[in-house]
Amino acid sequence: MASASAPRSGVQGRIASAATTLAAENQTLIADIRRATVMMKEVGVDFERDNEFDMVKQLEDGVVNLVKAADECIHLSSSIQSIGKDYQPAAELTNFSKLFDKKIKRSKADVSSVSQSQLWLRQFREAIWKVHHEGQPMPGEEQEDIIMTSTECNILNATCPLTGKPITELAEPVRSMDCKHIYEKKAIMQHLRTRTAQIRCPVTGCPKKLVADRVDCDPFLLMEIDEVRSLNAQRATAGVIEDFTQLEQD
Repeated sequence: MASASAPRSGVQGRIASAATTLAAENQTLIADIRRATVMMKEVGVDFERDNEFDMVKQLEDGVVNLVKAADECIHLSSSIQSIGKDYQPAAELTNFSKLFDKKIKRSKADVSSVSQSQLWLRQFREAIWKVHHEGQPMPGEEQEDIIMTSTECNILNATCPLTGKPITELAEPVRSMDCKHIYEKKAIMQHLRTRTAQIRCPVTGCPKKLVADRVDCDPFLLMEIDEVRSLNAQRATAGVIEDFTQLEQD
């Protein structure tokens, strides 16, 4: 797979446009995989309650395979976006197959690029564990070592530390690849531009340094924010029902 040299702006424009289209299609596939893992978790919980342990194991094996597929999609999406952003046409032919292999290898070397999808498997296992062991840490884990409630979502901060807006209301949410905190894109980029030295993440207590190239809208972010919206809506509905029930009792 190769491309001949062409006018710089024309080639870059077509590559960028194709990369945007392919990345969007890949994002849809990742979202479908995520929905499948959520559904399998819910079914697995029902099987666990019924002590259908063989079925639970089969579902877990399926989630493992889906997470592996999601990881591959993430590496591919990252590589597509990188090529679309950085590609520079040259006089010689471009071997895109070789270029993709190089980008994918680099993506796989960055552990943070797949950490989010690995949490889906943890969410499945934790939900199953809690059916019969509510309040107990899973084997090999201590409760204080768990950074987030993984059965709910993978969002670390509820509001942007710079604008104060809830992450569900951000116009262009982005996330640090290093510390996983979320910001409004315009605010965080302005924050980075106004400083000459490396700066820490503006989330209180976070020791990680911020680098503009490692702050982006990763393949999971919009999907996870949608999950937060759904959780908030469910809790609000549950609260209304509880209040109504209380009024009837009174």
